[in-house]
Amino acid sequence: MIPVPGFEGRRVAVFGLGRSGITAARALQAGGAVPVLWDDGVSGRMQAEAEGFVVEDLTRADWSGFAALVLSPGAPLTHPKPHWTVERALQAGVPVIGDVELFARALDALPTGQRPRVVAITGTNGKSTTTALIGWVLKSAGLSVHIGGNIGIGVLALPAPTPEAVYVIEVSSYQLDLTTRFAPDVAILTNISPDHLDRHGGMEGYVAAKRRIFQAQGPEALALVGVDEAWGQGIAADLCAQGRRICTVSTSAHPRGSEGPVRAAHATPPEPLQPKTWVPASAMSGIEAEPGALLADGDVLADLSVARSLPGRHNAQNAAFAYAAARALGVSHDAAVEGLLTFPGLAHRMEAVGRLGPIRFINDSKGTNADAARQALASYPSVFWIAGGKAKEGGIDSLRDLFPHVAKAYLIGEAAEAFAETLGDTPHVVAHSMERAVELAAADAAKAGGEQVVLLSPACASFDQFPDFEVRGEAFRAAVLALGAKPEPAA
Repeated sequence: MIPVPGFEGRRVAVFGLGRSGITAARALQAGGAVPVLWDDGVSGRMQAEAEGFVVEDLTRADWSGFAALVLSPGAPLTHPKPHWTVERALQAGVPVIGDVELFARALDALPTGQRPRVVAITGTNGKSTTTALIGWVLKSAGLSVHIGGNIGIGVLALPAPTPEAVYVIEVSSYQLDLTTRFAPDVAILTNISPDHLDRHGGMEGYVAAKRRIFQAQGPEALALVGVDEAWGQGIAADLCAQGRRICTVSTSAHPRGSEGPVRAAHATPPEPLQPKTWVPASAMSGIEAEPGALLADGDVLADLSVARSLPGRHNAQNAAFAYAAARALGVSHDAAVEGLLTFPGLAHRMEAVGRLGPIRFINDSKGTNADAARQALASYPSVFWIAGGKAKEGGIDSLRDLFPHVAKAYLIGEAAEAFAETLGDTPHVVAHSMERAVELAAADAAKAGGEQVVLLSPACASFDQFPDFEVRGEAFRAAVLALGAKPEPAA
C-alpha cells in the first residue's frame, strides 16, 4: 500500500467503494486522514464497516468539514450531469479528486532523491497491452517494476515507493479527469477514437481528458504521442509548440484523419509528421511502427514478425511505445528488443487460445469498439469473424473497407440484426450465442481448408450477454476447447 499524507487528522469523503474507493480509504487512513465512506450499494458499506471505517450517509453530511472528496471513476464528474456528491462538494468549495491524484500527492511528499519513476499510459485502445508490455520489458531488463492502475491492481494498492522502483500505470479518461498534479516521467497517449462520449460531453471533452496525462509534466519528462489520428496530431503539435520533450509514434508515414472535429482547436502539426530516429533528446522525434518490423528512419530496430504475441500494426505501435519508454529509462537497445520479442501477451487481447488442426482461434474480446476491431481485422488477410454485443455509436459502419477480410461473420447479442444489415453482401449469419457462433465458424473454417483464423473481436460492449469482456473472452475460450481444440503453447 502507498500511504497518502497531507490530510492528517482531517475528514475526507470517499464515495464509491469498489476497488479504487476502498483502496483509497485504506491509503488515506494509513497517511493519518479520517476517511468518511459512502456507497449507494449496501455491500460496499458493509465491507467498509467490517474494516472499521467511518461510514456516513453523505446526503446528510456537513460538507464544510471535508478536506476533499475522493470520487470513484465510475461516478460522473460532469456529464451527463455531475454526480450528486460532486454538486455537494462544489457548493462547499471542496476539491474533487481521484485515486491517481492521491498517488501523485503521495509521491510529491517524498524527499528529494527518494521519488520513484513513473510511466503512465492512456488511450482509447492498446493501453492495457502497452502497459503490460512496458512492465515486461522493464522487468526483463532487471528493473524493480510495479504495474497497476486501471489494469490489475489499484494504484494505491501497489507497494510503497522506493527510489529504485518504476511504477507503470494505466490511467483511464475518468481517472485523468480527477487529476491536477499527476506528473509521469514518461506519459504515453496511444491513440484516440470516439469513446465514452456520454461521460465527457462529446469528443472535445474526451480529448481534453486524455491530454491531461501531460498537464503537470516537468521539462525533463517525456511525452510519447500516437499520431495516426487528427486528435493525436493536434496534441503533439501543441506539446511541441510548448517546447516539450516529445516523441511521436505512427503506423504510417501518412497518418489517417487529416481533418477532425478537434483538429481546428490545435495548431497545425509540424509538416511533415515523418518518423525520425528516436533518441532521448529534447527535440521532436518519432518512430514509425510496421507489423513486420519496428522502424526508425528506415533502420530496423526489431523484427516483430517473430514475436507471436504482437501481431498486427496496432501491436507494432504498442511495441514502439514500449521501446521508447524503456530507452528513456536507461534500458539498452538489446535488452529492450529482447523484452519485446519474449512478451507472452495479455488475455483477451489478440490472444491465441487454441488450435484445431490448421484452424487458429484468436480471442480479442477486449475489442469493445469498432476502432479496436479494425486493428484485429487488419492483422489477418482472411478471418471467420465473431462480432456483436451491445453496440456503440456508429456500430461497424467505419469497418466497411475491411469487410473483404471477412470470409464470414457470426453475429451475437443485441447488435446482431443491425450488424447484419451493415454487412450487406458480406457472408454472415445471426448465431445469437457465443457457443453457436464458435461451432459455426469452426465448421466453415474447416470446409475452407488450409490455415484459417476464427477471430472474436466483437466491436461491442459485452453488457447485453456478459458482465464484462473478460467473462465474454472466457466463454469464447470454453467454447473453443469444447470443440477439442488444443491450447496453444506460450509464445
